[in-house]
Amino acid sequence: MQAKDSNPPDGGYGWVVVVSAFMVMGLTAAVLKTFGLFFVEIQQHFDELASTTSWITSVTIAIFHLGAPVASSLCVRYTHRAVVITGGLLAFSGMALGFLGLNMVWMYATTGFLQGLGISFSWTPAISIVSHYFSKKRALANAIASAGECAFAFTFGPFFQWLISQYGWKGALLIISGIQLNICVCGVLMRPLASTCLLEASHSETETPPGNGASKIDREDKSTITHTTFNWMLVRQPEFVLYAIFGILAAMSFFVPPLFLVPLSYSLGIDESWTASLLSILAVVDFAGRLLCGWYANLHITKTVHLLTMTITLISTSLMLLPLANNYLSLAIFTGFYGFFFGTTVAVHITGLADVVGMPDFDSALGLFMLIRSTGGFVGPPLAGLIVDMAGDYRAGFYMAGATLVLSAGFLVTLDQLQQRKERGNQTNTKPEKSTLPYPSLHPLKVQ
Repeated sequence: MQAKDSNPPDGGYGWVVVVSAFMVMGLTAAVLKTFGLFFVEIQQHFDELASTTSWITSVTIAIFHLGAPVASSLCVRYTHRAVVITGGLLAFSGMALGFLGLNMVWMYATTGFLQGLGISFSWTPAISIVSHYFSKKRALANAIASAGECAFAFTFGPFFQWLISQYGWKGALLIISGIQLNICVCGVLMRPLASTCLLEASHSETETPPGNGASKIDREDKSTITHTTFNWMLVRQPEFVLYAIFGILAAMSFFVPPLFLVPLSYSLGIDESWTASLLSILAVVDFAGRLLCGWYANLHITKTVHLLTMTITLISTSLMLLPLANNYLSLAIFTGFYGFFFGTTVAVHITGLADVVGMPDFDSALGLFMLIRSTGGFVGPPLAGLIVDMAGDYRAGFYMAGATLVLSAGFLVTLDQLQQRKERGNQTNTKPEKSTLPYPSLHPLKVQ
């Protein structure tokens, strides 16, 4: 019975968890994604440079990533539910205190640090528990959960723009803080999965010969230790290191387009109301990309790392073309291409991590991956802001993001080659074991 409980249900209450994670993604990542609407308002209020103002988003992204291993460790020690609720309270505090708007340092500490920590403590366990509830349908479940970011961003774009116009950027932050309290409700619905830490044990039990009870217990104990301790030794695995470097370079690029899309549209003379619609377009095509790619990945036709390499290449191409836009229509078209391919990438990159390390080490890997990737999220926006200040054109930030993504795709190609080399090596080592005799048809006589 224990083995049965330890198997991922691949449905049932798991879909309630997916819906809850869908909501959490929207109330965290979507808020971060549409924060570019506040960029110009905050910059003008404090009369600061673009590079200085972009540090708010940079701190949020960095803490979001840095807090991931802490969130993963707390999930192991307590429950995913408790950590999500804590994250909701932190996210609320960050936005509510940001309402005061005392100075730029205050914004770094509130909408930057506290908001980032709240997002980390909400996003990390939400996406993690979905992977534990699903096995065969993991790619599809992760795609649906992550799509919450797009669905909410679609409405948050015009809604936040309306809030800013009606209540100012400070009043808008206060209202958003109240909305983010719903993260706590979603956390309550994330019921802990029975025997989550014994996923490996279920496979061990099926391989244990009948009557070998001692071996069965030993394997369960060993599996429990593997799952209930944070595995820092993953940084010594070449496959994980290559995937983490890809994550660093990708993070340097992913947060730049949403940050500078609004200022770029303003520089082209596009009206504010039309500018907000760009974020909605971005959200719609992002949503479609995630669901479509999640459905396709669930068919297991293409290897995840191959699919991810292809989507990254298409994103970089879209970013290189986007600065060529000179009016609303062309900007909307290129934004649509970027958003769609971004959605396809986000739909499978967590599944790709699970494929690289396996589910026994997934919680540890997710925390470490987010921690290592934080360097890219921390450096990317300020670096792009610096390039924009030097060039005097917001287009320069998009070129920088596209070039960095091209480089990240190279590490995925290297990872794939390493995995293929190991697979060929394993096949070579196991071939002689099929028959140790020169003539398989001849068998030694059994000695009585």
